[in-house]
Amino acid sequence: MEPYAEVEESYRAFAAEATDSPTFAAWAAAVADDAEVVSWIRTLPAVKQQPNLVFAAARHHGVPAPGPYAGLRAALLEDTGPLRATILARATQTNEVGRLATLVPAFGSFAGPLALLEVGASAGLCLYPDRWGYSWSTDDGPVLLGEEPRLPCRVKGAAPLPTVLPEIAWRGGIDLHPLDVSDHDDMAWLETLVWPEQDERRARLERAIQVARTDPPRVVAGDLVEELPEMVERASAYGTVVVFHSAVIVYLPPPRRLEFDALMRDLVGSGACHWVSNEGKQVLPSVTATGPPIPDEHPTFVLGVDGRMVAQTHGHGRGLRWTA
Repeated sequence: MEPYAEVEESYRAFAAEATDSPTFAAWAAAVADDAEVVSWIRTLPAVKQQPNLVFAAARHHGVPAPGPYAGLRAALLEDTGPLRATILARATQTNEVGRLATLVPAFGSFAGPLALLEVGASAGLCLYPDRWGYSWSTDDGPVLLGEEPRLPCRVKGAAPLPTVLPEIAWRGGIDLHPLDVSDHDDMAWLETLVWPEQDERRARLERAIQVARTDPPRVVAGDLVEELPEMVERASAYGTVVVFHSAVIVYLPPPRRLEFDALMRDLVGSGACHWVSNEGKQVLPSVTATGPPIPDEHPTFVLGVDGRMVAQTHGHGRGLRWTA
């Protein structure tokens, strides 16, 4: 969801999209119609007004979820500072490994071994596509890859589902505020970001943390536009560099998104790396414009390879519609 949209509009849109969590859908719809709470949210910096962050901070401070909207409302309007401080200090660094089920088909189009570089890497949990199995449900039946536990995904269209796991020679990332997989508080925050009623995602997160702790990735603190060229050059010593991101660029101000888009196209054009993007349909218009039109009322992520749309995806990785 666009963090720069008007509060009421963004919370109504989130309510429509959050079908995976009845609690969050109900909370967001109620916020959109609650002028007092909307006014409170407007006192936050624009990038901090997003539903995911506000709801997670409230849960972090004890608001029960699942639970009634009244609990959220009281926590926000009666806050004496701690909850606001958490919103200002934290970010929605979701690290949803389920998205790998939609990213791996894109990774499979590149010659290995791969040097994976994730921008907006959070704790780097999505840097381990070779440590998971996959279960793609197609019209022709299931396609399985790797061992259990497998990440599930519904597939439509002629997606190039790989028959072997990607070979990863190097993995690293960039994040403004990287999270440490060995830090209890950082990982507790990641767990809080998992939506209510989503026990399966919570279990996946626990396993992803265990995987990363056995082989911690190198995640550099810094601005993704400024740090990226040097990181791409560093990664090139290990294999085919693939820069990827998922639900990250949405949190950049629109002018910064354009800078990132231009930088990636320059890097791809020079042969320095490949680029796999997975963002909401309005986040990178230059990528979305290369695919079939998407109805305004249809919420979806757009999967791009080297700046061209190849698929529409579910935000948490549960669906892939190949369009290329």
